[in-house]
Amino acid sequence: MAEPRILTYREAVLEALFEEMRANADVVVIGEDVAAAGGVFKQTEGLFAEFGANRVIDTPISEPGAFGMAVGAAMSGLRPVFEVMFGDFMTLVMDQLVNQAAKVRYMSNGTAKVPLVLRTTMGLGANLGPQHSQSFHAWAAHVPGLKIAIPSTPADAKGLWKAAIRDDDPVLIFEDRLLYTMKGDIPAGDHVLPLGQARIVREGRDVTLIAIGRMVEFAQAAAKLLADEGIEVEIIDPRTLVPFDTKTVIDSVKRTHRALVIDGAPRAYGVTGEIAATIAEEAFDWLDAPVGRLAGSNTPVPFSRSLEKLARPDAKTIAQHVRAVLG
Repeated sequence: MAEPRILTYREAVLEALFEEMRANADVVVIGEDVAAAGGVFKQTEGLFAEFGANRVIDTPISEPGAFGMAVGAAMSGLRPVFEVMFGDFMTLVMDQLVNQAAKVRYMSNGTAKVPLVLRTTMGLGANLGPQHSQSFHAWAAHVPGLKIAIPSTPADAKGLWKAAIRDDDPVLIFEDRLLYTMKGDIPAGDHVLPLGQARIVREGRDVTLIAIGRMVEFAQAAAKLLADEGIEVEIIDPRTLVPFDTKTVIDSVKRTHRALVIDGAPRAYGVTGEIAATIAEEAFDWLDAPVGRLAGSNTPVPFSRSLEKLARPDAKTIAQHVRAVLG
């Protein structure tokens, strides 16, 4: 049996793209600076050299028009991967995404489909300011017809990417750019993860932490701090928000009797509220305390590095909230 290989998050995604593009000539990559430049974070590096301008397509700085082209290409039989350079620029494609891509299968009674992947970034911490650091996964998860994946490790990134490219519905993949250099084991072979299957990152008895994206990394650091105090936390990474693996989360809460939901995006009307409500509805009789919520501040992201650190959870604040949930 082949040994797992060590790749960075960026390399794992690129490997998935190379493999899927080699296996299926209908897979194309579309976006700003994705071709000869190799992407603003070098996340498409090498694709243009192998597949050429017909399959790795640079677009003008006109996200609405370019994404409309991708939707039409998907309806015509291709499988586009469309990159929105920064998650903040999703605002520019929302009409095509919400009113076209998400609705076509339903409005056509299943006779048409839009098998595309929209790739974009999320997350604070890179000192990119209020217009390049936002996280809009909750917006997208609110739209029926879209699937939402948020990989937190290199292995998950590769497996979810391959599943997304093969899916017949539009899938949005949100990548925290600060994870691009994270290294991890990549399973050998055709590594594909089904959409809608959560991962139990760490087993514990005292409280369940449901962490989104990069918050998984902070939750693990908090778990080490708390273990020194005799507190054993269980950590769950949903991996996809839509479809959401409710069963894994509820089964865990029934074991630990307490829960804390963690997201780096603003708390108001966000993912933490939806997951907390689901737990309260489906595991109320097993809860020994109210479901806790920890998320980013309800403010525009500061440019200041010192202020930016205060705008999202970290290991220390997670540990403090766990102690509060435990009373």
